Amino acid sequence: MRDRRILYATCFLRAVATQMLGVQLGVYLPAAGLSEAQRGTVLSAGLLGAAIAALLATLLADARGRRRLLTEVALLGAVGALGAAFGSAPLWLASAAFLGMLNGMGRDRGAALIVEQAILPGTAPDRERTRTFAVYNVFQDAGHGLGALLAGFPALLDRHFDVPLASGYRAGLLLYALLLLSTALLYGKLAHDPSPRPPSLSPGSRRIVTRISALFAIDAVGGGFLTSAYLSWFFHDRFGADVGAIALLFLGARALNALSHIGAAWLARRIGLVNTMVFTHIPAGLLLVTVAYAPSFEVAAVLFLLREGLVEMDVPTRQSYVMAVVAPEERVAASGITNIVRMGGWAVGPAVEGLLVPQVALLVGAGLKISYDLLLYRAFRSVRPPEERG
Repeated sequence: MRDRRILYATCFLRAVATQMLGVQLGVYLPAAGLSEAQRGTVLSAGLLGAAIAALLATLLADARGRRRLLTEVALLGAVGALGAAFGSAPLWLASAAFLGMLNGMGRDRGAALIVEQAILPGTAPDRERTRTFAVYNVFQDAGHGLGALLAGFPALLDRHFDVPLASGYRAGLLLYALLLLSTALLYGKLAHDPSPRPPSLSPGSRRIVTRISALFAIDAVGGGFLTSAYLSWFFHDRFGADVGAIALLFLGARALNALSHIGAAWLARRIGLVNTMVFTHIPAGLLLVTVAYAPSFEVAAVLFLLREGLVEMDVPTRQSYVMAVVAPEERVAASGITNIVRMGGWAVGPAVEGLLVPQVALLVGAGLKISYDLLLYRAFRSVRPPEERG
């Protein structure tokens, strides 16, 4: 229970940092003079760095020590943020983003999440596993909401106190680094790690993880077109919304995400994990299509919020499902592989979306996500976790 509370706290702090950064990058990078192509390169560099760190976590977490690796990842992220705060050249920013795994998705994804997800199921019985993941994600989205609110402070400082926006954005990067340093201190209080062992998967688990990872790749490529940084830019460019209004919009979105996670755990007990994942995700994709062609920011904001009330219901159910269909000793490997595939897919979108008309980018993202939902249902509707068998 003590470890569970520590993980709830670290995911909250990391989510505050990640969401704040994701929203601010959508406005900061153009303000720093970067072109659309350069902006996409910086965002992709950060996601690529996160993907490589996730691979190393998968391979080394159990051999090196989960607590030690989590601490090292947090410290490296803080160093990357400090580098980005004190430079503006495209190559420098791309390098800092890569080193610090700076995540323009605006959502907490990466090496730390992989290891935390492998630890979390061991703190609860099977019947409570999905709810434990739901609460974890509530803390995460509460952090995302606070991060979205903090993202609007540079605009407020500029408007009311004449503090230059550039200074406000640099302060945001410094706060990001401080939050990650706080998680590093908390990781030091985790219980001792299990005995070192190399990552492994049984043949049966390997087949399941391979199939589901291929599907997650489709979903992730679609998600790469829908980063918080890109959506922030979309609302700013298409409707002229300022960063303050966008920050409030993302605050509302994260509040709805948090509520939806508890709803997802309740629904999964009644219709199953896979059904919950699919039957909430498809309507979310359709709502995203309507956002692309909304006539005003107000209409787009309402449609976007409706979408956010559904789109995250697959997150705790997906996490719980992957951890349920493999053995406990296989969880780091399964968590790592599935998350690495997702991060690799996310890195594709930002590099391509700058070449597309904004509405087309949103349509491509939505189309890929709906395709994933249909394929997932076909492939895994009969593969049940322990609590749904018999």
